[in-house]
Amino acid sequence: MKKIVNPFASEKGSDYHCFGCSKANSNGLQLSFYSDGDKLFANWLPQRAFEGYTNVVHGGIQATLMDEIASWYVYALLDTAGVTSAMEVKYHKPLYMTNGEVQIVAELKEKNRRSAIIDTKIYNASGLLCSSALVEYYLFPSNVARTKYKYPGKEKFWE
Repeated sequence: MKKIVNPFASEKGSDYHCFGCSKANSNGLQLSFYSDGDKLFANWLPQRAFEGYTNVVHGGIQATLMDEIASWYVYALLDTAGVTSAMEVKYHKPLYMTNGEVQIVAELKEKNRRSAIIDTKIYNASGLLCSSALVEYYLFPSNVARTKYKYPGKEKFWE
């Protein structure tokens, strides 16, 4: 398993406070990512600030976790940047706050020149599937990703 580096956070003078992945955002999810080659993984420990119903992670937060890992899949494995164009979320079981660390997983389902569909899942600490989403990303052409959106290139995401 290889750790993915966050090049956006390491820029000098950066004011990078992404809700999903910035360690500088104390109100955010502060996700870190890992890869085994074909899949991306993140582990996350739920906190009370992200509660919906009593002791259940808010559904919008679950959707955000899956959207965030899909974007990192695009950055680190598809070598470009993009934006979410569609997302189909399914909630299978409650994701409880107090059952320990959860795992978020992303895997490519299909890709063409302009879009990718990434299959994402959240498993509870016992390994039970709690939510899933098919996240469709519009992919920017590489030159647009680099110039307009400051995408640093796939190589910057690996140690």
